[in-house]
Amino acid sequence: MGDYIVIIMGSIFINNIILAQYLGACPFVGTSKKMETATGMAGAVVFVLTLAGVITWVINTYFLVQLNIEFLRTIAFIMVIASLVQFVEMFLKKSIPALYAGLGIFLPLITTNCAVMGVTLLNVQDELSFVAAVITSIAYALGFGLALILFAGLRERIDLGRVPGPLKETSIGLVTAGMLAMAFMGFRGMV
Repeated sequence: MGDYIVIIMGSIFINNIILAQYLGACPFVGTSKKMETATGMAGAVVFVLTLAGVITWVINTYFLVQLNIEFLRTIAFIMVIASLVQFVEMFLKKSIPALYAGLGIFLPLITTNCAVMGVTLLNVQDELSFVAAVITSIAYALGFGLALILFAGLRERIDLGRVPGPLKETSIGLVTAGMLAMAFMGFRGMV
């Protein structure tokens, strides 16, 4: 049980997929202007990343490795991720049209989100057991969501203040992301 707590804390805070490994920057910067959009994107990524981690582990372990066709790993993983994103897109379009409209182009971009692919490949590279792969996928997804929501809150707060002309919009966002990443570096050495 202690090992799983270390995995969870490490994946959320220490090796945060966005702030420490810098994977998934496009939705991180693109959907963080409003808290509602960031929360919706975080939820979608948590769902897709968790299921992708589980499904790709099963496909890799019981099909690709058994049939000695590991070279098809990237293609198989992309197909799984794309299918999950299509499912999320159809669900949001039918159930929560306002969130679907708010996410816009960034929802289909989850398919090419390197954070999702990165976690699935990390699970395979680290040769994790099924339970460890599930926990790691969930923890990385929660770390992604935490970073995205924190960043959206900071950006909303910054929009209320006076920002010098050259630092408006994306520039101040990147400066803020850097400071947030440095704050998360303070967690190193905890576990």
